Amino acid sequence: MFNKKSDAGYRTARPGVNFRTLAFGERTHLTEFRLAKGSIIPKHEHPHEQTGYLVSGRMTFFIAGEAFDTLPGDGWNIPGGVSHSVDVLEDCVVIEVFSPVREDYLP
Repeated sequence: MFNKKSDAGYRTARPGVNFRTLAFGERTHLTEFRLAKGSIIPKHEHPHEQTGYLVSGRMTFFIAGEAFDTLPGDGWNIPGGVSHSVDVLEDCVVIEVFSPVREDYLP
């Protein structure tokens, strides 16, 4: 699969949380998130391993009860089944890989 850069195709997961699939294969799923300052991703968990990179902005992750302040250039990995949430402190661009593929995020 090959996907060209575009501002089209973003979906809203919740207010202030927009995402677009960049590419996916049999086992991995690459997603770009655009998060608005003040938005919150409430505590949740899913079976997918989640590895991410903060391109721009600032946010705080809460992973398994521990807080992690993130700045551009920071990366993370959240194992599947681990509870996590996010407070978005500035407008952010985030790139994340999920494995296995997130069927609910497919275009």
